[in-house]
Amino acid sequence: MRDFRKLDVWNDARKLVKEIYLISKQLPVTEKYGLISQINRCVISIPANIAEGSAKDSQKDFIRFLQISLGSAFELETHLILCMDLEFLNKENILII
Repeated sequence: MRDFRKLDVWNDARKLVKEIYLISKQLPVTEKYGLISQINRCVISIPANIAEGSAKDSQKDFIRFLQISLGSAFELETHLILCMDLEFLNKENILII
């Protein structure tokens, strides 16, 4: 078992959650149950899956949870791109892309 608190990727993901929550506050209220909800759920799942995977006994299982986290990161990127396409955000709002 790994101590997820010591993993750089988990700590970076925690910082990302905070940044994304601040960005999602800039979206229109009409997106509360749409994009805002989707964005917040997928960003939260990134560090959560890293932490969950760190409790697995095998390296193979841990890697699987890292892959799930990566999928959530790609989902997040897609949502942010869509926010730019819809002109809810601009590139200056999203320094992480």
